[in-house]
Amino acid sequence: MKLASLKGGRDGRLVLVSRDLTRATDIGHIAPTMQRVLDNWEIYSPALEDIAESLELGSVPSFRFHEHECAAPLPRAYQWLDGSAYVNHVELVRKARGAELPASFWTDPLMYQGTSDSNLGPRDAIVVGNEEFGIDCEAEIAVITGPIAMGAAPAECRAAIRLIMLVNDVSLRNLIPDELAKGFGFLQSKPPTAFSPVAVTPDELGAAWKDGKLSLPLLTGINGKPLGAPEAGEEMTFDFGVLLAHAAKTRPLAAGTIMGSGTVSNRDPDGSPGRPVSAGGRGYSCIAEQRMVETIRTGAATTPFLKFGDSVRIEMKDRKGHSIFGAIENRIEPAGIKAGA
Repeated sequence: MKLASLKGGRDGRLVLVSRDLTRATDIGHIAPTMQRVLDNWEIYSPALEDIAESLELGSVPSFRFHEHECAAPLPRAYQWLDGSAYVNHVELVRKARGAELPASFWTDPLMYQGTSDSNLGPRDAIVVGNEEFGIDCEAEIAVITGPIAMGAAPAECRAAIRLIMLVNDVSLRNLIPDELAKGFGFLQSKPPTAFSPVAVTPDELGAAWKDGKLSLPLLTGINGKPLGAPEAGEEMTFDFGVLLAHAAKTRPLAAGTIMGSGTVSNRDPDGSPGRPVSAGGRGYSCIAEQRMVETIRTGAATTPFLKFGDSVRIEMKDRKGHSIFGAIENRIEPAGIKAGA
């Protein structure tokens, strides 16, 4: 089934969405919010599955579904964690700031905990105080979990995955080096994160979802031009079960925990850094990777980071070309601009 939270109230108005993303039906009489469903998954999910099937058959009241009316599927979460499943990405962006990749990064996931009290909807603006911060998008996949016990094994963690969605994990690249140099992690360089219009249960993905990985291309564009379409299932060093087990090593994870994959990234078949789309490659899920590859290949980065007025689109389609999660479309706007100005 596919779930969305329409804007309205602090935690949104929960609806079920048709597989083709054209229709929705209210389920507030069962559970008014996404968190309520996650807290009581075993109780609510059978009834919601029945309603989802009825929605497909046209046997329940429904209304036109509009992605621009959506908040994040989980407008605020108990925690948002982001891993480093694609080590190729980590290696490239560390090279960009002159840092070597420790060998342990291939066996022990890198992870940070970001803001989760103000998750952005798929059409919300990315508001930044200064273009000089080095504004970048990061296209990712994320899962929402049920409760996970401290010390849970990867297989237990995979079984606790309830929903899957897409992410624009915004980074302020020019703030990152000084923050990390303090030895205490991200804060100012990681503003609120945007999520796809809908979150889907693993069964909706069919064979594309296996062993905690989603094997489909993740499409990213900037101002209508393609940035990349890397395969999300390839070169994912750590699947979601491993990422969640890493997070749960010393603490339990509450129902409603969001775990991101990290920026989806592919190398070229010969093992060299991926080529841009313009050169026939799969491209990139963030600008920092493209800049680093430009530096490697030509000696200098030429692609600028995002500017005010730029827009980012992130989407994933099934093998038949149908959108699965709807599209994230975020416009970059300066702080202090009133809505509609």
